[in-house]
Amino acid sequence: MRLTLPAIRHDYEGLAALTRLYAQTKGCFLDDVEIDMEATNWFDADMCAAFGAILYSLGRKLNTVNLINIRPNVGDILSKNGFLSHYGRVKIPDSWGTTISYQRFDVTDDRFFSDYIEREFIHRAEMPAMSPGLLKKFRGNLFEVFSNAVLHSRTEMGIFSCGQFFPKRNQLDFTVADLGVGIRQNVRDHTGLDLSAEEAIVWATKGKNTTRRGPVPGGLGLKLLGEFIDLNRGCLQIVSDDGYWRRDKGRIFSGQLWYPFPGTLVHVEVNTADSHSYSLASELDADDIF
Repeated sequence: MRLTLPAIRHDYEGLAALTRLYAQTKGCFLDDVEIDMEATNWFDADMCAAFGAILYSLGRKLNTVNLINIRPNVGDILSKNGFLSHYGRVKIPDSWGTTISYQRFDVTDDRFFSDYIEREFIHRAEMPAMSPGLLKKFRGNLFEVFSNAVLHSRTEMGIFSCGQFFPKRNQLDFTVADLGVGIRQNVRDHTGLDLSAEEAIVWATKGKNTTRRGPVPGGLGLKLLGEFIDLNRGCLQIVSDDGYWRRDKGRIFSGQLWYPFPGTLVHVEVNTADSHSYSLASELDADDIF
């Protein structure tokens, strides 16, 4: 089987192209799958999380996957972040330091994931200044995205993550994806609500809504992230099943994809041109107000 892949950007069209690829290949077993990337004249590197998850699921079904006709500009960036080292290419040095490496984590790798987001995302020089309290909260919310993928998705294939700094766009992008049951199924199993995938994402992003039971608090871990992204004029996207949700510069859009994503994806985009310094309201000293 040979399939073509268009340009992949971290937007609705790019996600739709990857979910179409999954729909075309999900029935493959013991097949040779060639993905022709001649038409892929651009690939936002953080989307390797979603692409890698789909290709990994193909490998788990004993398929052989080959990526062919990769353009030099795409091949360079996907070699710098280590993605193509899983498909026969050698990782090359990132002399500009713009990549956040492509990684797959087992569900037991929480400590390694925590170290990874600290080292490669949160403490990057391009991030807006944050107070110690907010930095701790921000780190905890990102880690909660991972823990929810473990606790809620029931994935057996791990968690996939990647990112990229785009200097010309003033954007720092970070994506986490899993191959679990999805938000809609979790909401249905734990609350009895029979929602569409789109409605389930909207429900899950409300601050007080959660499918988690027991002593551990929290929902998707996205309420504070969303508030920060609004102030920062960045973007937050979630895909689960065929549901699509985006919070972009304070505006929210939700819709439906033609084909489902086989799990859940969370994409965070930070506006690095933001020169503000952020802190939690609880950290403000009354003397600083005057």
